[in-house]
Amino acid sequence: MPHSYDFLHSPAQKTQPRDDQGHGVVGGIGYSARQMSSNQAQGAHDALIGTGAVMLSLVSMNLGAAFAKSLFPLVGAPGVAGLRIVLAALLLLSFRRPWRRAVPRGLRWPLLAYGATLALMNLSIYQAFARIPLGTAIAIEVTGPLAIVLFGSRRPRDFVWLAAAVAGLLILLPIRADAQLDPIGVAFACGAALCWALYILAGKRVSAGIGGDAVAWGMLVAAFIISPVAAGALDSAVHSPHLLLVALAVAFLSSAFPYTLEMDAMRRLSAPAFGLLLSSAPAIGALAGFVVLGERLTPIQWIAMLSIMVASAGSALTAAPRPRIETTPL
Repeated sequence: MPHSYDFLHSPAQKTQPRDDQGHGVVGGIGYSARQMSSNQAQGAHDALIGTGAVMLSLVSMNLGAAFAKSLFPLVGAPGVAGLRIVLAALLLLSFRRPWRRAVPRGLRWPLLAYGATLALMNLSIYQAFARIPLGTAIAIEVTGPLAIVLFGSRRPRDFVWLAAAVAGLLILLPIRADAQLDPIGVAFACGAALCWALYILAGKRVSAGIGGDAVAWGMLVAAFIISPVAAGALDSAVHSPHLLLVALAVAFLSSAFPYTLEMDAMRRLSAPAFGLLLSSAPAIGALAGFVVLGERLTPIQWIAMLSIMVASAGSALTAAPRPRIETTPL
């Protein structure tokens, strides 16, 4: 579920200059074993902290989704989506304070498109959550950004990951007589996948111009777009402290907290490592759905979800170096 961020690949290691004896030198001084050991230890420390941050962010986002689903009987899926976006916008605005830097005039229309896709993505995935299990909905949703990566590639091995993703998706689609998933829920999840793909494409331009502030501005645009849907839910939240507190927890768990964690992880991990960790999102979503909501997946649904996870992980591990990567905000 989506936070969208841009981050650079970890810097490539530079070849150390050598002296006449072949010893590494830095600034004319022999590169000691102690310095090498210190760098390796720092790299291991960064990998450990970065991995922990990504996994904690995934747990946070999926718990937020599970708690959000528990509110559906009170204000409906659209109402919860509206509450989540409005409150998340307030949290992100207070955290980022994007008004300190003006948005360039040429980015205003792309920013509107960026916020619109964010609003539609949230509405779609919450409608999917209302009808099918969390893990299944997330597995379908991640095929959106995965498709951008795979369809833009011409390497033969990427067709293996594409086949795995398509196989998993076909298993989940309600095209068989014995299909157990709500067709409307699957359709909303596919719509969320499409919106996520469009969200990434729209976000490339705005993120290049205003960096991390794009998320805060985009969430604000989404809040204005979704405000008609959120009006009733906001009114209910004002008169129900329980609803308001849970909605705030959903906004925090799904946006502000994982955003902070992932920004730190992106500084510490390479792009393939980050993508590999993100491929576990459907399984964590299924676990959150089981723990919080008592949802259980059938064996065939697990097989389909794992097929999509393998496609995502394989794509991340074999990806050609790229200067930037965008991942999701929800």
